[in-house]
Amino acid sequence: MENLGDTGFAYFLLTPPLLLLAVIAFWPLLSTFRLSLFADAITGTASVGPFVGFENYVAVLTGQRNALMPAPFLPTALTVEAMFKSALTVTLIFTIVSVFFETLIGFGQALVLNQDFRGRRWVRVAIIIPWAIPIVVQGMLFFLLFQPDVGLLVGTDANPGLLNQLGLLSTAPLANSQDATFIVIVADIWKTSAFMALLILAGLQSVDRSLYDVAKVAGASPWQRFRYITFPIVLPTILVAMLFRTIDAMRVYGIIDTVSQCTTVPSLSCMVVGSFFGGTRLIGTAATVAFITAAIIGIVVSVYIVGFAREEMA
Repeated sequence: MENLGDTGFAYFLLTPPLLLLAVIAFWPLLSTFRLSLFADAITGTASVGPFVGFENYVAVLTGQRNALMPAPFLPTALTVEAMFKSALTVTLIFTIVSVFFETLIGFGQALVLNQDFRGRRWVRVAIIIPWAIPIVVQGMLFFLLFQPDVGLLVGTDANPGLLNQLGLLSTAPLANSQDATFIVIVADIWKTSAFMALLILAGLQSVDRSLYDVAKVAGASPWQRFRYITFPIVLPTILVAMLFRTIDAMRVYGIIDTVSQCTTVPSLSCMVVGSFFGGTRLIGTAATVAFITAAIIGIVVSVYIVGFAREEMA
């Protein structure tokens, strides 16, 4: 090891965790890919049928399995209703909207928590509380909140609630794909903004305070200090936080299952669970959707990595 350079020594230290990652991550991924190459065993005692190659991928992407799966993978038509019935589009809508607002709100909360003021400790506790609530409890809260009979924001046709009167939601929002998707997104933003705030706050607290003092002496306005000092320094932290949150959002399942149901708000994870644990146990199809989901997440991670590289070169 004495003859290793800095790069070689770094790779030497990374070898054990990379081997562990290969065992606990890549091996299940390869096993899933292998299962996706076999037909579904609709009848009999076998877990999978004969080897069919990439036929499962063609069947899923062309809609040939729509009748057997909980929801279509791709939209069956270019309409808003069809978009919210597709597992892929619902997952993408959920990911883009939730991550955007969670980052925006979390950044604002982090900026507030980074200031010195009386009661800051209690404000931090108040912001963290939604994130600490178990997802089942959170889902039940939002489920009851938007129930026409007991909810505070929606009502019945005879007695509409506030959001019904404003025309934002129907009187049965959890049974409507568009309304239920909106509610699930709001529930996720309410819970996970605190997670983003904590990660971004860690980046803000690493900023050298003397930079602000120099900027004040130079006559920089608060906006200029934010634009030229705060934001550039904390941007890598924001990108890392968005990466973590995007990966998690692409695998959304629990909040959907507790607030609404997977048939109303389909997602890629809902398709995998529904296909695998359904009455026909479509193991080959479930493995296909799972591997496609992993591939999409891999593409998203690659985009973030390219963004990190550009940020470091800037």
